[in-house]
Amino acid sequence: MRQKQEKLITTFHTTADALACEKVCKEKQIEGRIIPVPRQLSSGCGLAWACEPSNEATFSEFLKNNKVEYDAMQVILF
Repeated sequence: MRQKQEKLITTFHTTADALACEKVCKEKQIEGRIIPVPRQLSSGCGLAWACEPSNEATFSEFLKNNKVEYDAMQVILF
């Protein structure tokens, strides 16, 4: 069993938004991955982006600059 670590979880309203986030992050070589939304959170589409929590302020700005809409961001143990 892997040990849980703090992650910044970004949820999305739609699957299209989640996939747009994945695409732009891969293009810009931003570390992270698409995951199912953890049980303690809720989301419209069921997909989320997980990355390091130290990136919260810059990641939010990055998504806005790349016109990727998101629902919420929260740091949780994942």
